[in-house]
Amino acid sequence: MDVLFAWFFVLIDTARRLSIAPMMDWSDTHCRSFHRLLAPHALLYTEMVTTGALLHGDVARHLRYDAAEHPLALQLGGSEPDALARCAELAEAWQYDEVNLNCGCPSDRVQEGSFGACLMREPGRVAASVAAMRRATSLPVTVKHRVGVDDCEDYAFMRHFVETVAAAGCTVFVVHARKAWLQGLSPKENREIPPLTYEHVYRLKQEFPQLRIVINGGIRSVADCEMHLAQVDGVMIGRQAYENPYALAAIDAAVFGTQAGALPTRDEVLQAYRPYVERQLAAGTPLKHITRHLLGLYRGQAGGRQFRRTLSEQAHKPGADIHVLINAIPATSGPLDADDQRVAA
Repeated sequence: MDVLFAWFFVLIDTARRLSIAPMMDWSDTHCRSFHRLLAPHALLYTEMVTTGALLHGDVARHLRYDAAEHPLALQLGGSEPDALARCAELAEAWQYDEVNLNCGCPSDRVQEGSFGACLMREPGRVAASVAAMRRATSLPVTVKHRVGVDDCEDYAFMRHFVETVAAAGCTVFVVHARKAWLQGLSPKENREIPPLTYEHVYRLKQEFPQLRIVINGGIRSVADCEMHLAQVDGVMIGRQAYENPYALAAIDAAVFGTQAGALPTRDEVLQAYRPYVERQLAAGTPLKHITRHLLGLYRGQAGGRQFRRTLSEQAHKPGADIHVLINAIPATSGPLDADDQRVAA
């Protein structure tokens, strides 16, 4: 059993070299199943699920996923050690590969619950939560956080947070290289306005070489990934995965050393996704819940604007079926229109 667990941790640690960031109201099972086709080796994350939703709501609705999504981490939102421990037990029962505690989300809803980025001001509470979760599960317990919060933005603040939580047994930290402004900025603005401070994340790895440090924020290309991987252990792709998902294919190939020449075409990705879509439609899932994740697949390509328009106009209609997606695929041929020329540039 010890050998099996050791092998499991090696596999997860390898996958962690590339991960796709959780995004509220976006990283659902349909999105993750799509991303898996583009990034076959990456570690995927669920959107944040609060402890209250799991302990007092529909567990299956929040935790179900497609087997092809592995390796898959469950991200939790909460601040009570006992509740987080019970949810970590659920993560293991549902056969997730990792449990991640959100200490970086700046939304008003999260602040009202006194978790997310607020927790960076309470490293002792986070440490207690991590310890409780580790007692409750054999899965890796990791933490995602910011480099700072509001006026607490100096390196020493983040260092103290990481040092305190690491003492509780956390060995993996996913660092969004922007601080969070809890007042005055929306979650979207918090992903764009605070400046990136990659040097703080690099320094963290230098001072804690025994920890696995994954960097997040503004990473969009193979070149970006190569630059960061020379300094830290892993990269997490955020908005690029949602706005221009096909970029994941080249990034995954570069990070894990597979042949870029073997990348699937966009059409092939959709064909591979079709069986999943058909299963979901047969189970009663509206097509629009699936195709909203596909809109950026042909970004910058000939016919990309028509592809987006076809799905946007047709997928929400009553009775929309697989033929809507099939018929959108040929629409990607033809000359670049004005919108696609602008995007490609």
